[in-house]
Amino acid sequence: MSRIGKKPISMPDKVKARVDGRTVHVEGPLGKLDYSLPEGINAAVAGNVINVSIAQGAADKAALFGTTRARINNMVAGVTKEFEKVLEISGVGFKGSVEGNRVSLTLGFSHPVLMDIPKGIKMSFDPKQTVLTIKGIDREAVGNLAAQIKRVKKPEPYKGTGIKYQGEHIIRKAGKTAAGAGAGAAKK
Repeated sequence: MSRIGKKPISMPDKVKARVDGRTVHVEGPLGKLDYSLPEGINAAVAGNVINVSIAQGAADKAALFGTTRARINNMVAGVTKEFEKVLEISGVGFKGSVEGNRVSLTLGFSHPVLMDIPKGIKMSFDPKQTVLTIKGIDREAVGNLAAQIKRVKKPEPYKGTGIKYQGEHIIRKAGKTAAGAGAGAAKK
């Protein structure tokens, strides 16, 4: 049984939660979130604490026990404080902008890459248009959108151009000239 799943989820004063059948509803100052419980997992609200448990005779569903508790905990955290992902765009002429409910990225392709911004997500660029900040109350939606944007132009290992998470370290490779110069010197 999961140690994480056994921990009760404490809610701040501003957050309200309720369980309707197989759905957990969490409401806070920043919005509302819903989560459908997997089969064999139960949740109960007692005061300002949410407890997650495995249903009787559903030991085969124990793999989802800790995950369910973590998802509900992320919902409680999200409605009190937004989740944030920061992406850095590096490369000559690479930049982006937010235009209404779409984000436009210029990444060296023959056309700008246009992506729709999902409902409940806020995106903004810094003045240099190279640092993208994604904010929202749903941790899964923020992370998925950041990963989807990063997949458009992955950072390449030779020059380091592309889209990466802020603080992510890209392992750089030596180019052909650097590798050839070292190999030729060893032969003499």
